[in-house]
Amino acid sequence: MADYLRERIMWPAMRLGRQAWAVYLTLLKVMVPALLVVKALEMLGMTELLGQWLSPLMTPLGLPEPLSVVWAATLMTNIYTGLVIFFDVTRETPLTVAQVTVLGALMAVGHSLPVEGAVARLAGVPWWLTVLLRVGGAWLLGWLLHLSYSLGGWFQHANHVVWKPSAQEATLVAWLQGQAVTLATIFVVILALMTLLKLLHWLGVERLIHKLLYPLLRLLGIGPAGANITVIGMTLGLTFGAGLLLREAHSGRLTPRDIVLTLCFLGLCHSLIEDTLLILLMGADLSGLLWARLGFALAVIALLARLPWLRRAQMPAWMFASRAVTGSHSRSEG
Repeated sequence: MADYLRERIMWPAMRLGRQAWAVYLTLLKVMVPALLVVKALEMLGMTELLGQWLSPLMTPLGLPEPLSVVWAATLMTNIYTGLVIFFDVTRETPLTVAQVTVLGALMAVGHSLPVEGAVARLAGVPWWLTVLLRVGGAWLLGWLLHLSYSLGGWFQHANHVVWKPSAQEATLVAWLQGQAVTLATIFVVILALMTLLKLLHWLGVERLIHKLLYPLLRLLGIGPAGANITVIGMTLGLTFGAGLLLREAHSGRLTPRDIVLTLCFLGLCHSLIEDTLLILLMGADLSGLLWARLGFALAVIALLARLPWLRRAQMPAWMFASRAVTGSHSRSEG
């Protein structure tokens, strides 16, 4: 009985724990330096400077220029910071629901750029493509929403916020404590996700997910092996999806094309639950935050998948080396 428990439960659990820890360490090597650099830039006033650069982009979207600092803070840090600044900036600035929805779309697509961009770069997506999709894509989606809302006369009534966050300590110690909790939580989530994937595979649910998502993935040009990663990234976030994607890349089940397309799609459309709920607190409408964002991401990636340059997409050299070693082992064993 003891041998059975050891072989069937203990050893698989330990192996899964080691795999989760390896994925977590890979992410930490990117996230910790990125977080420190972002904090240093924020302390040097980079957020305000970025807001000045972005302010001319607000007028074509029908937004007051002061809102540029909200998007700048969101791009540099995260949606939570953007929310706090939004409630402060708009205290004396009346906005319509349409304006808040446009701003919310900017924040939903373009946020946490240094950290999430670094994670995507680790998996093979170049920085220029991340910036183009996350910043350029966010602005284009916002412009399309502004155009449709203006032409249709939709959501032009005054906005009313649902909730305002309480003031938080701005000290360096409080920031360090918050980041430590966040980083520790990421490992717990990665371990839980990898356990869930193993369970889904054992129960046969994984194959069902692949079949259900196959038409969508085929439209996007993504192979069936990217189904699990796509679902996790869309619901929980790009960081978790990219972390698991790195593991799949090591195994050789995902092609460089699948990796680039999956991460580009998740860059435009990830964390649909948490991010959407957060921005809804601003008073934004679900039409722009969820349905327009999802449709926009599908259209952009379907177009991107048909560009010839993607056929030459390559993963980082360290990932190819790992795959080569894996392949040589399998050939020697055969």
